[in-house]
Amino acid sequence: MSDLLQDLLPLVWTGIVTGCLYAMGALGLVMIFKATRVVNFAHGNLAALAGFVVYGLTQAGGGIGWIAAVLIALAIVVLLALVAYGLIARVSEASDLRGTIATLGISLVLQGVVQVVFGADIVNLDLPVPNWSATVAGLRVTSYDITVLAVSGIVIAALFLVIERTRVGIAFRAVSTSAFASRVCGLNIHAVQGLAWGVAAGLGVTAALLIIPSTFLSSTTVASFMLQSFAAAVLGGFSSLPGSIVGGLIVGVTMNLFSYFVTSELSATFLLVLMLVALNLFPGGILPQRGGGSRA
Repeated sequence: MSDLLQDLLPLVWTGIVTGCLYAMGALGLVMIFKATRVVNFAHGNLAALAGFVVYGLTQAGGGIGWIAAVLIALAIVVLLALVAYGLIARVSEASDLRGTIATLGISLVLQGVVQVVFGADIVNLDLPVPNWSATVAGLRVTSYDITVLAVSGIVIAALFLVIERTRVGIAFRAVSTSAFASRVCGLNIHAVQGLAWGVAAGLGVTAALLIIPSTFLSSTTVASFMLQSFAAAVLGGFSSLPGSIVGGLIVGVTMNLFSYFVTSELSATFLLVLMLVALNLFPGGILPQRGGGSRA
């Protein structure tokens, strides 16, 4: 039993760390869906582009500082997200399905652009944080773990503060509840939806830049990572921002346990099974909306 617990604790810990990143990716997907009723399949490739921009500016001869490179990449990706929203806005108004299909096309275009500009090679992108570790109650905690938890906590807390306590957040919740009623009340629907796309892009970039150092960077890596974020959003019902956070943590921990105790080769299959189970047991999400769904 002690040996099992000794194996279990590190797996749960690393699952929580990666789960925070899945949660941030899922929050972006859910924000776009709540505002526009579109599932953005370009989410991962937008974030991957940011990773390559940071790599190019910092390690591939750019000579620019890491923070400046991140800000430049963030600005580029947010701008591209707004352009993508502009391209599909009219299409999605006519049909949510058409809008979702359009994001698939945008995703393929972005992946092709990344491969043409940066190539298909696998590269490494490290976080500029001190490399240290400590043992706490028998659990090894690294500087990477602390960085991920700190950044994730700050970003998610700031997001919920804006949504719950500001006029912008009220507008977002109104559009999420009823775009038609919001338009009748005089809200600029396109401005709110565009803001949701921009914020979602920022969340995706943040999550991607934190997950890449634990794996590697390629034209398909981050898009694959977003599959876990998609599963987290599914567990949350694609209607609840808090549900996406819980879903991200569940995906992170359960995938770690499955990969260790069963096999990592079937992790994608396990993820699909997890989504199917969640859709059948919790069709409204693990944290279903109450009171008309006016809150986040």
